[in-house]
Amino acid sequence: MLVGLTVALLGVSLMAGSTGWSVPFGAEDDALVRQILWDIRAPRGVGAWLAGALLGLAGAVAQGLFRNPLADPYLLGSSSGAALGVAACLAALGVGPAATGWAVRLGLTGAAFAGSVLAVLLTLTLARGVQHTLRLLLAGVVVGVVLGACSALTMLLVPDIMRAMQAFMLGTTGFLGWSAVQVMAPVCALTLCVAWGGARALDALSLGDATARSLGVRMGAVRVWLVGAMALATGTAVAQAGLISFVGLVAPHLVRGRVPGTQGAVLMLSALAGGLLLLAADTVARLVIAPQELPVGVLTAVLGGIYLLWRMHRMEASA
Repeated sequence: MLVGLTVALLGVSLMAGSTGWSVPFGAEDDALVRQILWDIRAPRGVGAWLAGALLGLAGAVAQGLFRNPLADPYLLGSSSGAALGVAACLAALGVGPAATGWAVRLGLTGAAFAGSVLAVLLTLTLARGVQHTLRLLLAGVVVGVVLGACSALTMLLVPDIMRAMQAFMLGTTGFLGWSAVQVMAPVCALTLCVAWGGARALDALSLGDATARSLGVRMGAVRVWLVGAMALATGTAVAQAGLISFVGLVAPHLVRGRVPGTQGAVLMLSALAGGLLLLAADTVARLVIAPQELPVGVLTAVLGGIYLLWRMHRMEASA
């Protein structure tokens, strides 16, 4: 069902532009039609799906690894770290998010990944591991605030990147091209494989650390691999589409509420659900105030907040 919805939404995304249903079918200039469809809208739709899949997968990994249903890809300050890495890269290279070269896209992804890993390591160091959830959350907040301030300082020192960073802060898929797809697709495949490999360990971890160790799970190695996969997925999505909130938090909730099962199934379906959510949000963002375009990160924040308030109301009503 998720696959069918994704294919249908990709079709809608190809048709829908920021000026409405504006593909000139039947126009004499077929080259223009091909350029609009395959050089602009197709990579944007596929890229939006891949970015959402990365965030959905990272959110499912975070929730399974920390046994916290409120965990999301940005829990450990990784979003602020990734944003700092992108800001530093933009300041050093003097490029903007509209750059199309795959080497530039790869450089932005590498910088975002490095910043994301730095943030995660700082958070884990301050929290002294992942055993204490409250300490971990507080450490993540501290690291996020400090690295966010560093990003703001970088923009202050290099004002030329401020406009480019604004797009990252709001979250947008408008600059996604085939070069971004070429970067995100292999990263998505790699992180899916790593997450699938750690799925059985997450199943054991859901029963507690002691039970997992008694079952022979090497918790140290598993945490390193899964945290690395979460940081890579988050950093890649942030580098290409900016800070898009709630997708990584909501997608696993939607999956667990309808398809309870092992962590392997939850991880794979969360990636599909995340891609579907962001693709749908991107399509709506292009149409809701056409001919202008709403930043997709703003739309996901509003819809995600409404969804969580609705879930909270249902939980209170059933209590």
